[in-house]
Amino acid sequence: MTEPADAAAEAAGAAEAAEAAAAAARQAEARWAFETRAIHAGQAPDPTTGAVVTPIYQTSTFAQDGVGRHRGYEYSRSANPTRTALEACLADLEGAAHGFAFASGLAAEDAVLRLLVPGDHALLSVDAYGGTSRLARRVHEPAGIAVGSADLSDLDAVRAAWRPETRLVWVETPTNPRLSIVDIAAVAQLAHEREALCVVDNTFATPYLQQPLALGADIVVHSTTKYLGGHSDVVGGFAATARPDLAERLRFLQNAVGAVPGPFDCFLVLRGVKTLAVRMDRHSANAEQVAGALRGHPAVERVLWPGFADHPGHDVARRQMRGFGGMVSFTLLGGEPAAVTVAESTRLFTLAESLGAVESLIEHPGRMTHASVADTESAVDPALLRLSIGLESADDLVLDLIRALDELG
Repeated sequence: MTEPADAAAEAAGAAEAAEAAAAAARQAEARWAFETRAIHAGQAPDPTTGAVVTPIYQTSTFAQDGVGRHRGYEYSRSANPTRTALEACLADLEGAAHGFAFASGLAAEDAVLRLLVPGDHALLSVDAYGGTSRLARRVHEPAGIAVGSADLSDLDAVRAAWRPETRLVWVETPTNPRLSIVDIAAVAQLAHEREALCVVDNTFATPYLQQPLALGADIVVHSTTKYLGGHSDVVGGFAATARPDLAERLRFLQNAVGAVPGPFDCFLVLRGVKTLAVRMDRHSANAEQVAGALRGHPAVERVLWPGFADHPGHDVARRQMRGFGGMVSFTLLGGEPAAVTVAESTRLFTLAESLGAVESLIEHPGRMTHASVADTESAVDPALLRLSIGLESADDLVLDLIRALDELG
């Protein structure tokens, strides 16, 4: 019979061996390429059945081994194995130690803004997504958070808008919908010199094209509804950080507020992420072809795409991004009437809000996604249309747009 002391020593040795093996596995995984990690990070075969795909743990609660003793899960608002797999995968892809999935992109943003306390000041991009601006100004500002804005691509403008109580800078790059580019490293350094947080919405670029935490950001957020999910069939959000203190607070907020995704939603995003790299390559290649074709049309006033060498943020984008992405915006010489006509005339591009999926979408931000900021300094040019370039034939997409433009007469 094994003595208790020997059994304890044996168990301790086994635990140490298991931890060493896990550490070795993590080191090996850290050397894997992005494409490999997107398929395998946080997604080991199910230990019970051997299922290769992470199961959908469609349960609200979990049996416990005793009062106060559980196997890591007790209630699905607090944690669910399918959600754990998604959080581990996306955190890995962003180079983060901690990741948190939410029910929508705005739910993730709301949790991050709750890190502030009354009297704090948040500085947003003047070109911030309309939903972000609405959340900050109409939900958090009445609760005591001051909200300002500036052109974050201009460091002098950032300094001029800074206040002694500024505690957070909210960066989008590329921005929505003007596709402006912000130097993440420079803004993060400026924020840290002033003891403020730098948050980056990485939805447009995705972790495949851009790594904000590696550039100095404190927190990265996503609408996983977009490129990460990639198929227009799920709504979700995500926040990640490398800082344990911020992670502890975000974990508390995720559980206490409860705006978490269900396991099936997590499964859908995990499925989408597996093909993120190949999709982003195709999105970007198609966008380049569409942007070039639009630039030559006489009805088009200006095409906004950071891949053009004369785009004001091109050099920064080339330095901090792997590619220029699948979003293209353009303005029409005929103003708002022409923009609305074109938006309603395409046959292959679907007139719809959202972006980042396999099908191509067209929208009029001034009347659609950014209507809530129409009377503010963040208002969008009414002559502007935003395109989310999908995975169809680029030639077909170009023909569809050119036909709609030619019909303007």
